[in-house]
Parts: sequence; C-alpha cells; structure tokens
Amino acid sequence: MSTPTADGEPRFSVLDYITITRDPRTQLVVAVGGDNRAAGILQTLGGFVSAPGPGGPYHRQPHDLPVDQQRQGATAAAHGLLLAGFSVHLDPSLNTLATPGGDRQAALRYLDELAERARQASDDREVAAVLTEIAAPHDGLLHRLTQTLIATWAPWTHRLEAAGQKPALAEQLMNATSRLSSHARVIEKIRDQAAVQPTRTAPASAPPALPAARHRTGRSPHALR
Repeated sequence: MSTPTADGEPRFSVLDYITITRDPRTQLVVAVGGDNRAAGILQTLGGFVSAPGPGGPYHRQPHDLPVDQQRQGATAAAHGLLLAGFSVHLDPSLNTLATPGGDRQAALRYLDELAERARQASDDREVAAVLTEIAAPHDGLLHRLTQTLIATWAPWTHRLEAAGQKPALAEQLMNATSRLSSHARVIEKIRDQAAVQPTRTAPASAPPALPAARHRTGRSPHALR
C-alpha cells in the first residue's frame, strides 16, 4: 500500500510491510511489522504468538514447532497477508511454494530438518540415525563434501603447477580435506557404537512406603484423658 508524493515517488507506510524470516541465533521463525489486523492473520494462519522486543512487539512461532510446520505456517501466513493487501517478504527457505533455486533451498531445508532431528533425539539410536546421514560412506554428507573438496583442490593444483606457480593454497586445502576425511571416519565409528546401544528407559519409581503399623499395648501417656 502506498500513496504518491508530489515528486511522483511512492510513500510507504512501514506498518504495511511485514518480514517473515528465521532468526539465525535462535532458529525461531519471526515476523516483524504489520498492525493488529496483520497480527490476527499471523496468529490464526501461521501459529505465531506475540512477543515483546527491544524495538517493540513482534511475532514468533513457538519454540518446539517442527521445521516442516514452521514452513507451512509461515507460507500460510504470508499468503493470507498478501490477500489482505499487505506487502510481505517471506524468507525463501520458509516458502513451501517456492521453486526458483530449488536445489540449494532444498539442501538448506534438509540441513535444517536434520538439525531439528538431532535436537529432538531422545536416545542413542536416534542420534545414530542422524550421524548416519552425516558420516555414512558414499552417501553421507561428509563424504560428499570431501569429494567436492577433492574436485576443487586437485584441478587447482594442476593449473598452478602448469603455470609454474607454487600451489601453496591448494596444498593447504588438500591437507584440510584429508583431516576432514579422517574426522568423518571417527564420526562413523561413533555412529556404529551408538547404533548398538540398548534403548534405556527410565526405571519405574517404587510406590511410596506405607507407614508401619503401631502395635498398641496400652494407653499412650499422651492420650487424652
């Protein structure tokens, strides 16, 4: 929403602009801007709650909301706000309808979801499942990252040597890649051990002991007379 000024440039109302994004420090999905009408849309469609902030109140989603529900709520709220006439910036990683740059965004969403699985892991086997995604040979994230780094430093070294230059930086990258590969093997061993750990459940608490019955052989000296 805007009104033209005397020089033909639009004049915008800040309240008409709403930004929905993920806070990099807390990983919470937050919404800034808007008025009471926008607040209602954020709460009813996106599951947002009002929160006080240093620059004034804002909206955020609950702390324990899974990543897929965060994205669904943010997309629904943004769509509702647009239909209500607000201008909305929605972080592309939260947009379930976004297709441009889909490969990279899908990779980022996968990492977000993997981190959420790690945070929610309740036993060693669930931790092992996350570590499998990270360190599994051939298909694990670290193996694929190592292969990408090898594909970077090997041709880089050849180009520098062919040009008569010292490949010092490429060699540093090669050494770092070797260390990463070693760390991946260590994580894989940790994963193997975690995967065979027995699932532990909290021991059932014993029922409270009943007070021992007192055998009365006569009147107590404290009994009422």
